[in-house]
Amino acid sequence: MKTFAELVRDLQHAVQEVFPWDVEERIEQGAAPMILDVREESEFASMHIADSLHVPRGILETACEYDYEETVRELVEARDRDIVIVCRSGNRSILAAHSMQQMGYTRVSSMKTGLRGWNDYELQLINSGGQVVSVEEADEFFTTRLRPDQEAPKT
Repeated sequence: MKTFAELVRDLQHAVQEVFPWDVEERIEQGAAPMILDVREESEFASMHIADSLHVPRGILETACEYDYEETVRELVEARDRDIVIVCRSGNRSILAAHSMQQMGYTRVSSMKTGLRGWNDYELQLINSGGQVVSVEEADEFFTTRLRPDQEAPKT
């Protein structure tokens, strides 16, 4: 049995990773990749990279194919397009990139450090209303908060 962290670690070698500043540089140079945000709806609504496409991880595979209720035409037709997948920390995006590679996407990568790293580099995030989110507000949002029932039992 593998833990989530082990699953991610085992797939890192098979997925290209890019840093936030590399993605920003490509955007500034006019060579913007499709930015695919695979976080949950509430996370995306709180803050995201402008012009990113939102497809939650839970429906990703069916969004990548025609003939499903979750089909996202822009994503289906992007098999040969540069796609950078983002999530909170760069872990879910590794899993998503691996799945998409298995489905024939040839130019897909995961953003290392995720939106936490994007914010640490002080790159702009916006909320669902299009307003810029402050770096401090994003820091607060990305701070991990575990309830006692979410912590591993003490042995």
